[in-house]
Amino acid sequence: MKAASIEFREVTKRYGDVVAVNAVTFTVAAGTLVTLLGPSGCGKTTILRMVAGLELPTSGRIVIGGEDVTERSAAERDVSMVFQSYALFPHMSVLENVRYGLVVSGTPKARADERARATLATVGLTGYDARLPSELSGGQQQRVAVARALVLEPSVLLFDEPLSNLDARLRRQMRDEIRELQQRLGLTVVYVTHDQSEAMAVSDRIIVMDRAVIAQEGAPRDLYEAPRGGFVAGFMGDANRVRATLRRVDATTGEVRIGTLAVRIPHRGLPDGEVDVAIRPEAIRLGGGDGLAASVRKAAYLGGSMEYTLDTAAGELFAVSNAVETPLAPGARVTVTFAAHGVVAVPPDA
Repeated sequence: MKAASIEFREVTKRYGDVVAVNAVTFTVAAGTLVTLLGPSGCGKTTILRMVAGLELPTSGRIVIGGEDVTERSAAERDVSMVFQSYALFPHMSVLENVRYGLVVSGTPKARADERARATLATVGLTGYDARLPSELSGGQQQRVAVARALVLEPSVLLFDEPLSNLDARLRRQMRDEIRELQQRLGLTVVYVTHDQSEAMAVSDRIIVMDRAVIAQEGAPRDLYEAPRGGFVAGFMGDANRVRATLRRVDATTGEVRIGTLAVRIPHRGLPDGEVDVAIRPEAIRLGGGDGLAASVRKAAYLGGSMEYTLDTAAGELFAVSNAVETPLAPGARVTVTFAAHGVVAVPPDA
């Protein structure tokens, strides 16, 4: 299985007057996992389908493994796709589902069976050959879908919202298994999701899409800690967005005043004056000493944490606290301070 790079060069896709993807350019390095992340309708699934050859671009070029595949059909590309619905044949056994692509491409049945069993072993399903999809759990069905894609030994593997049909515990397990498999086999993977935590957990790089264009791309930590604008800050996890006044202190550091509280943060090249500040809920510290005065409007117990909605002079703030043993009741008065990590000045959105 040889991994291939992917290049999009000014790719646009229109459906009549609707622009689904607008002049998008990016590169996926061979052997890496890149996630397309964004809300519904942002263009991420259309991009995935164009990589697969299920949609052809209106303009621009698509290059896979150094070869221009823009006009090639899906059958002419060395690409496999795992669909959101898994799309398993219900009347076929697990082995028959996995070997299907090999058989229709002319591989002898004995050789197809051998490769299918080896691939099932790769995804931890040895001994499941004779079962029907209806006899499998959701996670096992997802593994069969991955095995059916892997058995073709593609140069690129695509995932379209592969975990959306699973419960929360199984989603965490399966995302870890997909990441481990990708790294162990050195696969080139393009992964589509709208779930920020899922994207953060599996990706080498994330491409955040917004209204048919790339809002920002980079490593998960870079996007979380240095968003280019309010959209990315809000989409890469929860973020309180408040107005503050910035005063540059030196070449890298500035002081922002959030209500009555002064906080030192990187100014990121922004000029003195009014700025937007993104504050992560986990960066908010609640106490009884000096700080920004706040009143608890709502409190929710989530087992391992408490969620609070706070009214402050800087506006409404959403906070997360691990102090579940001493919860605050609605109406309680507290003071707010901020951790050094999780408060960032964001440039205005274009």
